Formats: sequence, structure tokens, C-alpha cells
Amino acid sequence: MLTIKLNNMKFHSYIGVYAEEKKIGQNIEIDLACQMQSDQSRYTDDLTDTVSYGAIYRIIEKTVANSKVDLVERLGQQIFDDIRAVYDAEIVAMSLNIRKLAVPVNGIFDSVEITLTDTGKRGADQ
Repeated sequence: MLTIKLNNMKFHSYIGVYAEEKKIGQNIEIDLACQMQSDQSRYTDDLTDTVSYGAIYRIIEKTVANSKVDLVERLGQQIFDDIRAVYDAEIVAMSLNIRKLAVPVNGIFDSVEITLTDTGKRGADQ
């Protein structure tokens, strides 16, 4: 079994419920793990037998840049949808964490984080 991980990707986003979040934006961090259908690349040493983590990064980067959603949960689903649009047959499951580093909450903490898992199924049975 092969899992490809991209850890602590940093982006500036314009997501959030409040107008200021959409106007000024904020920094977020994303971790993604993709469980692959095949692990042949460890035997063949051929990029065509796996998924390029560079290509995955560019998909996430584009999704974040274009998203204006309110909730990080929705952003996570958009990321899953955009990756699956290209690599659905190659990826069995994905998990991601999204951290908002500055949130409009009166309190002291480093970040707010959500974790989502995608098994290729939609709805409550995920």
C-alpha cells in the first residue's frame, strides 16, 4: 500500500463567514494524504505508475486561490472534488487537515483545524 502525503502546505485564502475574512484574507495550512490504488512505482521507478505530488499541489493551490466559500469544510470538499476530477481511478482514499491560523474568535490559541476523509463515496456513509 502506498500513501502520498503533502504536509504543511501554506496558502493565503479568502474564505470565511465574515466580510473581513473575504476582503483581507488569511493564511491557512493544509496537510493531505492520498492512499493510492497501486504501489507499482516502488518497483518500476516510473512516474507514470503513480500520482505526481507536484500535480496534486498545483490542484490544491488553484482550488484555494479560486475559492470564496464560507466554511473550511466546504473548501476541503472542493479540494477532494478537484483532485478526484483528475485522479479518481488512482486514489482509493484521501484525508486532509485544514488549519486557519487567524480566526475572529476572542481567545488565545494557535489555530483552528478540521479533518476530512474522502473514500470516494458521497454523503453520510463516508
